[in-house]
Amino acid sequence: MAYVVTDECVDVQDRSCVEECPVDCIYEGDRMMYINPDECVDCGRCEPVCPVTSIFHLEDLPADRAHFGPINAEFFGEIGSPGGARKIGRVGRDHPAVAGSAT
Repeated sequence: MAYVVTDECVDVQDRSCVEECPVDCIYEGDRMMYINPDECVDCGRCEPVCPVTSIFHLEDLPADRAHFGPINAEFFGEIGSPGGARKIGRVGRDHPAVAGSAT
């Protein structure tokens, strides 16, 4: 996994990252966006356009947000790697840790 979306995205979902992503690997849950670890090509274009500083390279995740690495990966457990977010649209659910979190 190259890049990870963290808690600053919850209930914001600005989508600037989606528009910037050249491989369409950023998927939309109900409350936040998720980067597919199998589809991300580590280009880094999503990180600087995020207005809430929610996207980090996995190696640069702050310690208090380290759990978002597994959260992003586990989100794709059911849908796998469909080959692009536009193919499936809004997923309609979130990882349980995000779905139940307070903002």
